[in-house]
Amino acid sequence: MEERMTVDKNAEQASYSQVPLPVPQTGLFPTGQHRDREFICGWGAAFINICITFPINKTIFRQQLHGVSITQALQQLRSDGVQYLYRGLLPPLLQKTSSLSIMFGGYYMSQDFLQVRLPSLSVYVNHTIAAMTAGTLEAVLNPFERVQTLMQTAKYHNRFSNTLDAIKHLRQYGLKEYYRGLSVIILRNGPSNVAFFLGREWLQKHVPKSNTGTEKMLKDFICGAMLGMLISSVFYPLNVIKTQMQCKLGGPFDGIWVTFRRLWRERNGSVRGIFKGVHLNYMRSFLSWGIINASFEFLMETLYNERHQRPGIR
Repeated sequence: MEERMTVDKNAEQASYSQVPLPVPQTGLFPTGQHRDREFICGWGAAFINICITFPINKTIFRQQLHGVSITQALQQLRSDGVQYLYRGLLPPLLQKTSSLSIMFGGYYMSQDFLQVRLPSLSVYVNHTIAAMTAGTLEAVLNPFERVQTLMQTAKYHNRFSNTLDAIKHLRQYGLKEYYRGLSVIILRNGPSNVAFFLGREWLQKHVPKSNTGTEKMLKDFICGAMLGMLISSVFYPLNVIKTQMQCKLGGPFDGIWVTFRRLWRERNGSVRGIFKGVHLNYMRSFLSWGIINASFEFLMETLYNERHQRPGIR
């Protein structure tokens, strides 16, 4: 009897030894968790989007800069010539691909970091802080937006031969000149990221599931498009202020309030004047963010066989 009990006890201990013990989370991120996929797919989604929507974006830029109608902005681009239509493409291509890579990758990486370091945070707070963090990190790429603005401004067409020439020209004004408009970009990026990611997750949770690949892509497009259209319209005045701040070369660095007051006077104290170009902007954002959201999910599923739908906001 004693021998049998000893054998049973040894067998029980052996079975326990085969069960892996949980690995303590001692690092900055969950063990075995990698976010290179989000960085790569964010980059790819931005590349697809920029190549399609750049001419529309350039038309909106002319409206923001000069306060003109769509017809007048198109006439300006037509008078510039076809050779200038994609002038300034490289800065937004570099900026947007890097920015969306940081936006998606930084968002999910920040979630992982907070989950390890502050596990008591609710999903809502975790995702809000992660989105704000990713948006702030994107502001590091401000020089790309700065050069893009200069390259798209008509009065600088004969001053800079290409993007690299504009970057070199800014060097004589010092490092600070590359980051003109940084304050308004930080003010725009963080809150808009929060609105996008929390809204995206809420829609993913409440919109009916799709069965076919075409239905999934259409759903992702519509969700991204509606969010992009709404968010870009709300934050449109900040983009107008950013354009006004960054179209200058040298001179004093006017803050957000000073720039807004000057713009308000130039547009004759008209809210409609401040929002000049918003119609084309929300059409562009509808298309742009629909493409970005659908492309991101398509790339995640195609390259990594994964639909990116983590636990969202209730």
